[in-house]
Amino acid sequence: MNNRMVFYILGRIVFSIGAVMLLPLTCAIIYGESLLPFLIPLGLCLLLGFFLSFKKPQNTKLSARDGFVSVGIAWIVISLFGCLPYIISGAIPNFIDAFFEAVSGFSTTGATVLADIEAQDKSILLWRCFTQWLGGMGVLVFLLAILPKSDNTSSRYMHLMKAEVPGPTVDKLVARISDTARVLYGIYILLTAIEFVLLLFGEMNAFEALSHAISTAGTGGFGVKNDSFASYSAYSQYVVSVFMLLFGVNLSLFFLFVTGHILRVLKSEELWVYIGIVGLSTVAIAITIFSSTSGIEETFRTSLFQVAAIISTTGFVSADFEQWSGFAWLIFLLLMFCGGCAGSTAGGMKVSRLLLLFKNGKRQVKYIQHPRSVLSVKLDGKTVDHETIRGTTSYVIMLVAIFIVSALVVIAIEGCDLVTGISSVATCLNNVGPGLGEVGPTDNFLFLNPITKLILCFDMLAGRLELFPMLILFSPSTWKKFA
Repeated sequence: MNNRMVFYILGRIVFSIGAVMLLPLTCAIIYGESLLPFLIPLGLCLLLGFFLSFKKPQNTKLSARDGFVSVGIAWIVISLFGCLPYIISGAIPNFIDAFFEAVSGFSTTGATVLADIEAQDKSILLWRCFTQWLGGMGVLVFLLAILPKSDNTSSRYMHLMKAEVPGPTVDKLVARISDTARVLYGIYILLTAIEFVLLLFGEMNAFEALSHAISTAGTGGFGVKNDSFASYSAYSQYVVSVFMLLFGVNLSLFFLFVTGHILRVLKSEELWVYIGIVGLSTVAIAITIFSSTSGIEETFRTSLFQVAAIISTTGFVSADFEQWSGFAWLIFLLLMFCGGCAGSTAGGMKVSRLLLLFKNGKRQVKYIQHPRSVLSVKLDGKTVDHETIRGTTSYVIMLVAIFIVSALVVIAIEGCDLVTGISSVATCLNNVGPGLGEVGPTDNFLFLNPITKLILCFDMLAGRLELFPMLILFSPSTWKKFA
């Protein structure tokens, strides 16, 4: 293992996290709030980052294991530094609670331990939302986007991008991996800016519009009000509903669209299945809640908003869906695991994986009927290689295994009901945010045992990083190679 290169990457990441703290620091200056919660971690990040990365290693090669280990360690380290503003400001004085909040932010989960969000400083609220914007695209993709062209090669950093970008496969949109990262971030920033401007046309001020735009972009769900989106206008709810769904779409499709490859976008099977799931779920939920709403428009808006919030794993709330029927609960639980498209900022298994599993199962049925036939799995008209199918199957098996073990341990520790135990793990592992039962849309995660919170922290990071970076990081053989 190339230890020096791993530390070098960590140094660049820590330095970058310190640099981006200038945004909430500026917010604190504007609103006359304390600067220490950001000055202290900013200084620590810059010092440690400079110490680890001031001298570039001669050997800059990265193996797949190096890339996965770097990503796993990086996300734990940035969460440790990201929780310092909460502790120093007194917003969340307990370390484990603050770490949980930071992990929830960077992993774009949106599960919170804060009971009174509106009582917090605006700079703290902006930092919570900004961690989700950074985590949505990935902090290492952010690093790749800002690296000078002379400081990277495709072969060196491709493993980092594969370990962090959600989805079964990662392809370069352009020749260089850094240019691909810049293209993706350009699309990401543009969509965020458009949503910000549209929200300003509603009742939101600039601070609220910015906070919700960056939180939506990262499909995180942190907001600035205790009731999330329930008190905002129908206009704001429609705008956010549309952008939650847009950020659940593969960002590469936006690149293809603006470069004139519209037919390739329209041929995306994953996109059409994603739209179909949203449409059917919205109709199903609307039917179940129609009698409890004041009209067709409110029924449609509420149903669309919550379906968009869950399938995109954003987790905003416009209604207390815990009061809805068990049928609605089941739909939401299935949408949690489904998630958005590969290459989006959404969590969950991803629609493309579900498609591959379905098509592979269909192929197996045909193979049993016709053993001598040569069958292949195709997606968007292209044959999917065996390695991708095997990786998809392995991912789903490991996801189910982690879900079952985590749920059993959480229920054993907390002694809670089945709904609370299962939904708390499901919502964290799939980076959704609100769950059901005692962790429902009007509740928070503060009451949980510290050990439970650490387990859920692992689940949040594992879900965001597609499981394997965290599994490799906690493998004993990895540390033998590291030593």
